[in-house]
Amino acid sequence: MDQSKWLEGTWPPQNGNVPMTFQPAHISPDNLHRGVKMALDTGEVESVAHGYALFERYRVSIIVGEEVATSRAHQVALLTMVNAGRRSLLGGVHVAGPLDVPLLIELPGIDTSLSEAVVSLGGMLTAKPYDGSPTIILGEANIAVAAGAPSIIATFDDWRGGVGPVGELARLSEGADATLGAILAAAIAISETFQCLRGYVLAARRMVGMSLWNPGALDWQADDGAPAIRAAPNRLWLMGLGHLGQAYLWTLALLNFEDPAEVEITLQDFDKLTEANDSTSMLTTLDCVGQLKTRVMAKWLDARGFRTRIVERKFDGDLRLTADDPQIGLCGVDNLEARAALDEAGFKLVMEAGLGAGPDEYITARVHSFPASVTSRSKWGGLERDRAKGDGRAYHTLLEAGAVDACGLVQLATRTVGAPFVGVIAACLVIAELVRRLHGGPEIEVIDLSLRTPHQRMSVASVQPIRPWSHGFARMRLSQ
Repeated sequence: MDQSKWLEGTWPPQNGNVPMTFQPAHISPDNLHRGVKMALDTGEVESVAHGYALFERYRVSIIVGEEVATSRAHQVALLTMVNAGRRSLLGGVHVAGPLDVPLLIELPGIDTSLSEAVVSLGGMLTAKPYDGSPTIILGEANIAVAAGAPSIIATFDDWRGGVGPVGELARLSEGADATLGAILAAAIAISETFQCLRGYVLAARRMVGMSLWNPGALDWQADDGAPAIRAAPNRLWLMGLGHLGQAYLWTLALLNFEDPAEVEITLQDFDKLTEANDSTSMLTTLDCVGQLKTRVMAKWLDARGFRTRIVERKFDGDLRLTADDPQIGLCGVDNLEARAALDEAGFKLVMEAGLGAGPDEYITARVHSFPASVTSRSKWGGLERDRAKGDGRAYHTLLEAGAVDACGLVQLATRTVGAPFVGVIAACLVIAELVRRLHGGPEIEVIDLSLRTPHQRMSVASVQPIRPWSHGFARMRLSQ
């Protein structure tokens, strides 16, 4: 790790011992937790077991206010934090507040209370915040925060979302229909918590947020006159159903469409889910391991009321769309050859996101739209991904103990580091680009950001404006 990028702090506490209950009995490239892997890559732990023990000390408390009883957006924010948080923080997501209220979100398999949804997604119900853990406050909470750890407020409106220290951040309007902003605020809250627990002293002690209407604006708290979100594209082709692809689907599925049956999503992938997917991918659960990603995602979306189609083959540039296919593509693959062919398949508009892969770069994201000022072939054609070699102490321990051979060590080392909240923030940017164009907003070709230094993000306006409404849209249900 480049220690110059991190500031020495007193958080997280350096004592405590949590039982190692999450580590698989046998470590392989398909079951190693993608967050734990960053501790292996930095060399900060001596073994895989120590890596899991470290991450089992990471936990967050969430305090919710009365708003969750009547506000769909507050429930969206809470469940996004629980879903992303339990995958990142192995010590758990502890939720306090009035949760025995009706669930206002259509989630497959959950149709009763918000508390049931929290538990189903991996959260833990509690009467008060967990002592010593960072705390996130959502709404007008009446439960005191625990002493000795940072506390932040998460706030949002239709297009904006962010966090800031308790007592310093003015809340946004937090309307009941502000789904996209709520998802963004939730992901940023988990990002700040995770970075805080990883030792970055600025995290959870600063104002961090973004306007999805104007991603390049640094003053995200200023009212930019953005319209209410009333529609989203209704026919999409999604390539890749891992970390990014599932973040796209989580974000899309939580939008409050008047009739989800008007929305058709083509799902393209050829791979099966592994245990490792559970650590980064928002719709993966361990009971789905070994099943084709397309089938699992289609089943989840169908239960939510959407229409789905399945394509079980690689996206390799040979795909040619017909007039009956969706004309808008969403790319969630990290294969450079596939990305090079993005604007050659015949899509009228393609949105693509790429995430950083290493222990320092995992919190970076870059979003592209095509057609653009350069072709996808000129951007990614002929490039090769740098591969890690497994030089950390934990890798050496595995090799010396005979737990893996040299080939297995290389396979472990080349798996990417990842955290689900990064994919969700990237998904918010991607989906917002489509929605913003529907509402006559600015069109952006590139957005580049690091969640370590979010105020340094960069956006580049598109030189080839494309309005996606001609390809179909579905209306949102708005509160009276």
